Amino acid sequence: MAEEEPVARARILTLPSAIELAKEQSPSYRYASVLLENRKWQYRTYRSNFYPQLNLSGVLPEFNKTIEPRLTDNGSLIFINTHNANSSLQLSLGQEIWFTGGYISINSQVKRLDDFQAEQNQTRYSSIPATITLNQPFFSFNYRAWDRKIAPLRYEEAKRDYWEEMEEISKDATDHFFRLLLSQISLQIAEKNVTNNKTLYKVAQGRFEEGKIPENELLQMELAMINSEQNLEQATLDVESNTLKLKMYLGITDEAPITLVPPYEIPEFEVNEDLALEQAHKNRQRVIGFKRELLEADMRMARAKGETGFRADLFASFGLTQQALEIQEVYHDPAQQQRIRMGFNLPVMDWDRSASRIGTAKANQTLVRANVEQQKVNFDQEIYLNVKRFKVLRKQMLGAKRADEIAEKRYTITRSRYLDGKISILDLNVATEERDKATRRYISSLWDFWASYYNLRRLTLYDFELNQPLLPEGAS
Repeated sequence: MAEEEPVARARILTLPSAIELAKEQSPSYRYASVLLENRKWQYRTYRSNFYPQLNLSGVLPEFNKTIEPRLTDNGSLIFINTHNANSSLQLSLGQEIWFTGGYISINSQVKRLDDFQAEQNQTRYSSIPATITLNQPFFSFNYRAWDRKIAPLRYEEAKRDYWEEMEEISKDATDHFFRLLLSQISLQIAEKNVTNNKTLYKVAQGRFEEGKIPENELLQMELAMINSEQNLEQATLDVESNTLKLKMYLGITDEAPITLVPPYEIPEFEVNEDLALEQAHKNRQRVIGFKRELLEADMRMARAKGETGFRADLFASFGLTQQALEIQEVYHDPAQQQRIRMGFNLPVMDWDRSASRIGTAKANQTLVRANVEQQKVNFDQEIYLNVKRFKVLRKQMLGAKRADEIAEKRYTITRSRYLDGKISILDLNVATEERDKATRRYISSLWDFWASYYNLRRLTLYDFELNQPLLPEGAS
C-alpha cells in the first residue's frame, strides 16, 4: 500500500507578519530597493565630479609606414615616405571649479619618436615635466553650480520615495490580506450555511411528512440547501485564487495553505490634522520635489540666458618642456612653455532667436511656479481629507462590529424559534442573510480602516501610534 504524502502545515499569518514579509521579499520591495540603489550610485557619480580626477593615458606605440604630403620651404607640396613609431605617456590631475564653471589641471607628459627612415634608426625624446592648464568660460551657463543645488534634492527625493513605497507596500499587502480574509470568512459562512441548511432540510422533511408545513416550504428549504452548496463551491475557488495572489505578492513559493488571523485589535490613538500636515511637510518626498521643480525652472531660465548672450572663454597654460636624444636628458634644464587664448562669441543678428528662447524659458518658469502652488494646495487638501476619512472609517468599523454581534444574536434566536415552529422559513432566511451580510460588512470595514491607516502613514511618513517619524534617524 502506497504511503500518503504528508499534508503541509498551514502558514499562519497576521496582518503585521504579512506586511513584514512583503517588506522583506516581495517583488515590489526588490524593485524599490534596486531603484534606490540606482539613485544612490547616481548621487555618488555626481559627488565624484567635485573631487580631483587622476588619469594616466598613453600610446604604446603608434606605428606608421606610409606616404604623406609635406610642404617645402618654398610652399610647394611634395610626397615623402614615412616610417616611424610614436609612443607617449601622460599623467593628468584635474579638478572642476564648480563655482566658476572652469577646469584646472596639472599634466606631465613624455614622448618617444623612432624614425626608421634615418640611416641609423634615430630615436628622440620630448617631455613636458609639468604644465598647469586653466579653461574658464565667462558669462555662460554654469551647469555644475546648478547641479550642486539640484542633485542633492533628487537623491533626498529618492530616499523619501523609498520609504513612501514601503508604506505603499504595506497598503497593498493589506489589500491582498483582506481580500483573502474576506474569501476565507465567506468560505466559513458557506460551510456553516451548508451544514445548517442540511439540518433544517431534514427537519422540514419530517414536518412535511407530519403535515405541519406545506410542500412549498419544503421546496424552498431544498432550494436554500442547493444554493448554499453552490456558494460553497464558489467560496472555495475564491479562497484558492486569493491565496495564490497573496503568495505571489509576498514572494511565498511553498505549497502550504495560509490561515489568516483577523486583525480585530485596533490601535488606540488620535490623528490631529495639524500634526499630520506638519509631518507631511517635513517628511514627504513631494515637498522636496516642489523645491526641485522650482530650481529646475530657474536653471532652464539661466541656461537660456547663458547660451544666447555674450560668451567668452579663457585658455591659459604654463609649463616646462624639453627634448633630447637620450631619455635621461629629457628632464635636464627644461625651457618654459606658455599659451594663452581668449575667445568670445557675440550674437549680432539672430532674428529674435535669443529673445524667443529666453521668452519660452520665462513662460515655462511662470507656469511651473503656478503649477507648484496649485500642487501645494492639493497636497494639503489630500492630507486633510484622508485624516477626516480615517476618523470616519474608525467609527464605521466600530458600528459594523456592533451590527455583526446583533445580527449573529438575532440569527441564533430566529433559528431556535424556527425549530420550535413559531416562525416561518422566510423569517429564518432573512435572519441568515442579514447575519452573513453583517459579517462580511464588518470584515470589509476592517479592511477599509487598515487600508486607510497605512495610506495615512504613506501620506505623512509618520507613525501616529508611536508618535515618531517613519524615516530612519538622520534621514529627515
